[in-house]
Amino acid sequence: MNISYKWLKTYIDTDISANEMARILTDTGLEVEKSHEIEAIPGGLKGLIIGLILKKEKHPDADRLSVCTVDIGQPEALQIICGASNVAEGQKVIVAPVGSCLHPVNGDPFKIKKSKIRGLASHGMICAEDEIGLGKGHEGIMVLDQIAEVGALASSYFNLETDIQFEIGLTPNRADGMSHIGVARDLLCALKHQKTIEQKSIVKWPIIDDFKIDKDSVKLDITVQDTFACPRYAGVSISGVSVGPAPDWLQNRLRSIGCNPVNNIVDATNFVLHELGQPLHAFDLEKIDGNKVIVKKLAAKTSFTTLDGIERKLDDQDLMICDDKEGLCLAGIFGGLSSGVTESTTSIFLESAYFNPVCIRKSAKRHGLNTDASFRFERGIDPTRVVYALKRAALLIKEVAGGYISSKITDIYPEKIADFEVHFNINRLNALAGISIEYNTIINILKSLEIEVLNVDQNKLQLRVPSYRVDVQREIDVIEEVLRIYGFNNIPVSEKVNSSLSYRSKTDIEKMQNIVSDLLAANGFAETMSNSLTKSSYINQEEFRDMNSDWNVAMLNPLSSDLGVLRQSLVFSGLEAIAYNQNRQEQDLKLFEFGKVYFAREERHDEYRHLGIFLTGKKQTEQWYLKPQDVSFYSITGAVNAVLSRLGIFKNQKSAPTKNDLFAEGISISIGKIKVADLGRIKTDLLNKMGIHQAVFYAEIKWDKVLELMPMNKTKFKPLTKFPSVRRDLSLLLDEKISFSEIESIARNSEKLLLKEVGLFDVYDGKNIAAGKKSYGVKFIMQDSERTLDDKRISSIMNKIKSKLEEQLGAELR
Repeated sequence: MNISYKWLKTYIDTDISANEMARILTDTGLEVEKSHEIEAIPGGLKGLIIGLILKKEKHPDADRLSVCTVDIGQPEALQIICGASNVAEGQKVIVAPVGSCLHPVNGDPFKIKKSKIRGLASHGMICAEDEIGLGKGHEGIMVLDQIAEVGALASSYFNLETDIQFEIGLTPNRADGMSHIGVARDLLCALKHQKTIEQKSIVKWPIIDDFKIDKDSVKLDITVQDTFACPRYAGVSISGVSVGPAPDWLQNRLRSIGCNPVNNIVDATNFVLHELGQPLHAFDLEKIDGNKVIVKKLAAKTSFTTLDGIERKLDDQDLMICDDKEGLCLAGIFGGLSSGVTESTTSIFLESAYFNPVCIRKSAKRHGLNTDASFRFERGIDPTRVVYALKRAALLIKEVAGGYISSKITDIYPEKIADFEVHFNINRLNALAGISIEYNTIINILKSLEIEVLNVDQNKLQLRVPSYRVDVQREIDVIEEVLRIYGFNNIPVSEKVNSSLSYRSKTDIEKMQNIVSDLLAANGFAETMSNSLTKSSYINQEEFRDMNSDWNVAMLNPLSSDLGVLRQSLVFSGLEAIAYNQNRQEQDLKLFEFGKVYFAREERHDEYRHLGIFLTGKKQTEQWYLKPQDVSFYSITGAVNAVLSRLGIFKNQKSAPTKNDLFAEGISISIGKIKVADLGRIKTDLLNKMGIHQAVFYAEIKWDKVLELMPMNKTKFKPLTKFPSVRRDLSLLLDEKISFSEIESIARNSEKLLLKEVGLFDVYDGKNIAAGKKSYGVKFIMQDSERTLDDKRISSIMNKIKSKLEEQLGAELR
């Protein structure tokens, strides 16, 4: 938001510098992000001088050029070649000497250089008005009054002023600061507290005492059908106006904040908007059918063409200003093309209203519009100033466009918007501030903020906060208000820091996440970060066991349909990233993401931390010495096991076919009875819908469950044993339905102390193997940490394992 330094000073009596003003505003919460000088016209006529044409002669080699001798107040006159038809001796003109820079109305700035024109030297330029930015005329040079002083600066002659423009980074909660009056009000509070201005000083609001109904000749029927979306609506008609350019002072005010002048009517409404923070809209009265103004919502898909010439399809929740036949304006956002003020307009209907902020914001986002009006309405304006602003604008329009007030003011305000009442404890303020602020200081700050003290009970106050302060509705908000005016910089910082050190019994979530991130990154994975908001259609169009459209946490006011709900899984954002990369020739991807998923079930909202891991394409980058291999189910299984092993929670790990219908095939991994992950190959039809045409393997780890297991699985370090391990192999003939996990379980139960590892190194079911049978090559590694194993003990262990396998599985040695 832009604020003019000189414009701001018209509302308070202060002579502080622009830099000091910017510092104070920043300290009070209206951060001045940047300030720069604003010139009334580009370039500010810098370097241009008033000259007198002493002599004019015809150029010897050009019929349309004149050789002029020009006095610019220097010891020597300048010779300037001029092509203007109206140049004459004795004229006082604007001269651009060599080295000065011109800023034409049309075209880029350029520097004046010494040049030769048809063989004669020219030491400058005699200027037309469009060449120096003063107008659009180019019929000839600009001729000044004879009172102009030769040698004087052109900027002094035209009385051009410069201004300082503040660019304020207005936070969404500071709706009260969306105007010059609002900023002046805050500045005055700070100056009073700093005692650099008298305590009785007030903000100088524009005087509207001269407002009166000149002729009650226009009868308008104004109706508000939706008082929720439009709690207050006011309007008045002005007849006999003459539409044209606004006066210079008004145009300069608007230019000082970067607002381009349009015409005197529109400029007057824009001026009041930036002065008071109240948006207004002027309709051509002759284009209002039936002299009826109706505030209502139209049917969905109704066509409406806005001022920018774009035809828009309305939503049935869009509030409209209508006449007897059609919509005239998208309420609080953008005017209509058919009802706007034009050069032929002679009578207007002037609107001032308070619209529901949520309704305006939803409509503005729906249509992708962000106007000065919607910016203010969607944050909340002052409902008590609606009629005041209307009168202010009406008087200003009469001043700059003529005309007369031709109707009574209609003000529809069925239910007054109440001020806020807040209970405030001074002890709470001092506790949070860390210092004791004087009682009178607090009271003075509250009064300067227009917060009324209704009741005092020792250090407990009951306050009435004006309705325009929509951000001050709680005790903590009042505390913030007092402290920002008191000055956060005035609160001393202690020279020592008190802290207590305590043992952290809970798992350090960030540390665990960093450990796993480092592990995956070291193995070639790239971390992604995606928005928690996603499309509701991802779940609505599919049926998933672990996801349901009824569980969506929907946004009340979504920015777009693509960001309508909170995600229930990390899979869709990951697939979006894969599709995006593959469309840019990145086929081989290894991605992971830590994020939250959200559910609304049985009137309860839950959120969980998850870790998503994605694999697609080739295992390694293409190399001459490597045979290309696609990622597989074993690749994603290895990644998950690596994570669990690194965290030390791989014991008691069990796997079973997954019931998660994201996967064409996959498994679930549990630690004990706690399910920690689902992984597998994603269904092809889902990949096709996402625009992905190669296999994707995905694992979703329930990170919260993993963290819960951490204290139960503390990693213990043991010294390396001095005694060697021993390996024995068995070649077993088994029924084809028997799995290796059954063999491993029986072996470990047979010898729990010395058996360290059981592994499968060969599977064979070919020639010489009976039907329904298969051969497993199984290795057994044994080790004693206290002594070397002898043959007798090894044979005893192996015999026990063989007998159990024969007994329970019917295994035979080959």
